[in-house]
Amino acid sequence: MRDTIATVESFVITIPRDTPYLGALRPGEEANARGYFVRKGNRTVYPAFDRNVLVRLRTRHGVIGWGETYGIVAPRATMAIIDDLLADFVIGTDPFDATATHDRLYDLMRVRGYTGGYYLDALAAIDIALWDIAAQIAGRPLCKLLGGQRRETIPAYLSGLPKPSRPARAMMAAEWQAKGFNAFKFAAPVADDGVEREIETLRETLGPKARIACDMHWAQSAAGARMLIQQMEPHGLWFAEAPVNPEDLDGLAEVAASVSTPIAAGEEWRTAFDAQARLARRACAILQPEMGHKGVTEFMRIAGLAQVHHCEMIPHATIGIGIFLAASLHASAAAAAVTAHEFQHSIVVPNARYLDGAIACEGGEYSLPPGAGLGVRPSAAALAILEQ
Repeated sequence: MRDTIATVESFVITIPRDTPYLGALRPGEEANARGYFVRKGNRTVYPAFDRNVLVRLRTRHGVIGWGETYGIVAPRATMAIIDDLLADFVIGTDPFDATATHDRLYDLMRVRGYTGGYYLDALAAIDIALWDIAAQIAGRPLCKLLGGQRRETIPAYLSGLPKPSRPARAMMAAEWQAKGFNAFKFAAPVADDGVEREIETLRETLGPKARIACDMHWAQSAAGARMLIQQMEPHGLWFAEAPVNPEDLDGLAEVAASVSTPIAAGEEWRTAFDAQARLARRACAILQPEMGHKGVTEFMRIAGLAQVHHCEMIPHATIGIGIFLAASLHASAAAAAVTAHEFQHSIVVPNARYLDGAIACEGGEYSLPPGAGLGVRPSAAALAILEQ
């Protein structure tokens, strides 16, 4: 008997952190009354805690699916879009029509700033939950509904070294290398001695075979990015991520054409249209879709573009309790172009208590959560927060 969506609920979950994302606050960085602060290295606002938005869909037959998206700042804006607008257009839909539902919801705001971040974030959370339900009803892991499982494990790179000094960051990387990880990414905004010295120290510590990438956090002009990348290249730079402002498509293409290092981008994109605009300019060699901004439907469309343009795909995954990370891993197991996946250890490890179902990342490789659907759901500890 056909099952359809009966209820749509959104929640915000806030999780304290001992150390803010990317590490301790630098001089001149101070959290305001709402817990927000600005990183001087990239002029971007962050919270001093972890926070995200969860969506719970329930079918008439009682199947529950979970989705997750960003709630870093102003999370109730995203929740209002879900509760006030999208929910009523999702109720009554067939979860196996997830892609069709995604496109119908996307069209609702096409003439009102359809690429707006919060709207597409809200849509991403719903899309993930719909796919979760469909796979549960089918009794199969999500990857099986996305064209089939191509890989059992996914290579992981360690992302972020949130320590207060360059030697301490290198030591942290060495500790993870001893656990079997040999790919790393450091963040330029907190490379206090400059990116060249940062990668030089990491290379000396980790040896010649380690992969080392730099997240440049959209902070440079094209000329400035080119100069910094060329300074890092003698030390074996794996890839340079987000070298220029995201709206500077021509600048991104200029950087890609002027350095030998592969350029990576895509965390902030919301749709395959964003990817196509960069690919048409040959502006990046590595695509980094963030599931929490895109949902399963757009993630897989971007994966298809990566494949036909002969680009690598190394998905991005930062915030959350693990719901959209699980979706990203399932999609990555099905996508031909995927060669690695981000592992945000400073978020995934401490927040594991808020998740039922294992997201294992050991010895430098992810394993898929077992079971039907996403294979994960919020734990009792998470539900206790959500239902307060």
